[in-house]
Amino acid sequence: MMRVAGIMSGTSLDGIDVAVIDIHKSKLETVAHRSTPYPADVRKAILNVSTVAGISQLNFRLGELYAEAVLNLGVPGIQLIGCHGQTVYHQGKKPANTLQIGESSVIAERTGITVVSDFRTRDIAAGGQGAPLVPFVDYLLFRHAKRNRVALNIGGIANITWLPAGAESNDVRAFDTGPGNMVIDALVSQYTKGKQLYDRNGEIAATGHVDRALLAKLMADKYYKRKPPKSAGREQYGADFVTALGTATPDLIATATALTASTIAQGIKLVGRADEIIASGGGVHNRQLMNNLAALLPYTKIATSTDYGIDADAKEAIAFAVLAYRTYRGRTGNLPGATGASRAVVLGKITPAC
Repeated sequence: MMRVAGIMSGTSLDGIDVAVIDIHKSKLETVAHRSTPYPADVRKAILNVSTVAGISQLNFRLGELYAEAVLNLGVPGIQLIGCHGQTVYHQGKKPANTLQIGESSVIAERTGITVVSDFRTRDIAAGGQGAPLVPFVDYLLFRHAKRNRVALNIGGIANITWLPAGAESNDVRAFDTGPGNMVIDALVSQYTKGKQLYDRNGEIAATGHVDRALLAKLMADKYYKRKPPKSAGREQYGADFVTALGTATPDLIATATALTASTIAQGIKLVGRADEIIASGGGVHNRQLMNNLAALLPYTKIATSTDYGIDADAKEAIAFAVLAYRTYRGRTGNLPGATGASRAVVLGKITPAC
């Protein structure tokens, strides 16, 4: 048995998720999970970072915050930490490149625990896009002998893992479908003048009306019909995208919510008909978003990963704990069918505890 902590901070910038799991051969048990919001100045700094000095300073600051988040859980016996880091740039198209920050040496020094970090770069070196990486864990946890399943994560960006019935690892397909919470969150922050950072339960969107003409215009983006592998990030759906949409109103927030649901549904239809969707990430708490998705896919059962024993808010942190464990054991952790890599590779870099 090995006790591993996973640290995840996604493109939604809502904070630091830490999950601790016990791995018993092929089984895992979640021991603890906690989400810690980013300090307001750190969130602002990540959104606005534009200089080498700023990236360097944030790299060390985030290392301190990640270490603190692990230690504050108070869970004894952690033997390994897997830290995804905070993405400050990601380009999936050729020439692919990516940058995640959160200094692993600081985490190892403060916690006294070996750290695996920088997971994406080896996949890119092997010809992949460096994303998505969670599908490997989706395959381990959720494949089914007789049912076509989609593991859906709605973070800042939404992504899916296609798990056809009886899937082998080379049958799995995964990709980013488009925006998740990122555009909605930015509009809500603008609309409420910073009093809300997300649309709690989809309540603002529920009061608005979808602008069908704008939605059709947004859906015309060629990305949504492009065959995978493909990946997206803040470069596509960040400040410039939001500014181009216009002044935030409940109608615009409703339209952005419909865009997320519509692009997820279209992404699923690109790969096949799903019997079941197993959803995770912050977006599962947005009732309006989930209702929109259910209306677009009326013959598909929609559940959450919590229904299968994996906390929907902790799944990505759990995934990077699993990937860290595989790296530590010298095992591969990517799916070439998901990332486009030429081969399966061992991911990440190991920073010893001493």
